[in-house]
Amino acid sequence: MMRIGIPKEKSEGETRVAIVPISVPKLLKLGFEVVIEKGAGENSGYTDTEYEEKGAKTKTLDEVMKCELIASIDVPDFKNMKKGQMLACVADPFRNLQQTKKIIEAGITLLSLEVIPRRLSKGQSMDVNSSQDNLSGYKAALMGSQHIAKMVPMMMTSAGTVRPAKFVIQGAAVAGLQAIATAKRLGGAIQAIDVRLAAKQDTESLGAKFIDVPGWKDAESSSGHASLFTDKDLQNAFDNALMNAVKDADVVITTARLFGANAPKLFFGKENNEKMTKEMKEGSVIVDMNTDTGGNIVGSKEGEIIEKDGVTIVGIPMLCRTVPNTASMLYSNNITNFVTVLVSEGKLTINQEEQVLTGDEGGISAGYGGILIAEDGKIHGNHTKLMEAMK
Repeated sequence: MMRIGIPKEKSEGETRVAIVPISVPKLLKLGFEVVIEKGAGENSGYTDTEYEEKGAKTKTLDEVMKCELIASIDVPDFKNMKKGQMLACVADPFRNLQQTKKIIEAGITLLSLEVIPRRLSKGQSMDVNSSQDNLSGYKAALMGSQHIAKMVPMMMTSAGTVRPAKFVIQGAAVAGLQAIATAKRLGGAIQAIDVRLAAKQDTESLGAKFIDVPGWKDAESSSGHASLFTDKDLQNAFDNALMNAVKDADVVITTARLFGANAPKLFFGKENNEKMTKEMKEGSVIVDMNTDTGGNIVGSKEGEIIEKDGVTIVGIPMLCRTVPNTASMLYSNNITNFVTVLVSEGKLTINQEEQVLTGDEGGISAGYGGILIAEDGKIHGNHTKLMEAMK
């Protein structure tokens, strides 16, 4: 029988678990024995008894790490893993090159779940980025609303009219769109900006006003990811349009994140980034969702809520961790859907023809493959950019 092991997450601040009890019967049906570390789900609200009632076995970490397939969120302690074992997690290989190199050298088959070819329809139910970003965007809107000293919705009262709080949301991918939708439901007046033309229709469909940039040019890669403008005049136009909106905002939420690299700053111009808080209204709030990858805002601090120039900056990263029960359930569904591509005739198998694993034409973009990072001590051939980064 195939065995899948789920260790308790050890990273500071990590509250989620990779597999929840409701997924256990599905894994059993696929032919897995499910082995979970004792107490692994306690921070997410899932007890050992719940796992056992669904058919899982609760064991020590040593027993868990002997399983043929290890499923986790962050990279676990892999020092006792053997050659040929599979590790499915969010490895972030470009930002953790040395750790990734050690995993590869150990002969572990590394499956990095965030490196999924996003335009494969088959992969959508396996996309951990989307499931977790959706929750983070929701919580970003709530946190922004929580920290401003005014009501969010418009109110007509006998004592006077309360104007709605103004939100500016940068980035209109999954997290940004959910932040827009949530802020709108709260009654806010929303403006949004993104470098991708497709984002205009998406944001306006949710009731936001899209911030137009004169001389607009699309900055979307063939994979659907955002890329950066290179035209200086367009960069200046973008910064000017965004600054005009930011000056009048009560809440600014930044969601922009780059695959395998540090988060981009909110503005292209260094001067604009540095003076931003001075230009904003006293008592306004910024929610920087990407402080774990360098942050979108100059002065934001990972894991902290600070004040700068009278502006509150919320720097809590991975906001999905603040709703661990739901976040774990969605992540668990992603994992359960993903492992179906690893099973063939009751055995764990790497199918080189499976695009989820090896990529579509070039994967996420030219030079990237799929979820399969390495096997048998070698980086998969489609991951040419990772090969270059490891030189």
